[in-house]
Amino acid sequence: MAARISPAPPPFSAAVQASLDRVMPAGMQPLSLFTTLARDERLFHKFFAGSLLDHGNLSLRQREIVIDRTAARCGSEYEWGIHVALFGQRAEFTKSQVQSLVNGSAADTCWTDEERVLIEFCDELHERATITDDTWLRLRQHFSEEAVLELLMLAGFYRTVSYLTNALQLPLERQATRFPRMTE
Repeated sequence: MAARISPAPPPFSAAVQASLDRVMPAGMQPLSLFTTLARDERLFHKFFAGSLLDHGNLSLRQREIVIDRTAARCGSEYEWGIHVALFGQRAEFTKSQVQSLVNGSAADTCWTDEERVLIEFCDELHERATITDDTWLRLRQHFSEEAVLELLMLAGFYRTVSYLTNALQLPLERQATRFPRMTE
């Protein structure tokens, strides 16, 4: 299936190219999501300004649990697959954790108590667009107020990314991981 909006062809403006060079691993072509957004340089830069992939209040593992669970709950195999492929090993995800992020729950034994709260947080936001007082209190046992703000922004940003990748029907990137089947 072809994407609903074609990516912008290179060459890109100097500013867009500089942003792409900053985020893409050496030797890897820019993602279709990025080149599609490059059709409108204003939107491209707004998108990149919202990125939370820097060193903030969360560890890489915490960040990736939230991104991957949010993308999985939104059915964005495109975004989930890119993040698992590029960050899963550095986040030290096991095969059972990768499976759980798509097909499991916070109750799965592969997660620590802190990680369970992150998964419940993502699930509640996905289902209700808010979290319960109980989840708030449990989050605060593990995370500062600033980290909770970052968690909320991260989940919201990747819900938006999932909307983009799903509605644009972006073809899956060649190097991306695919959703695991239930029986894997």
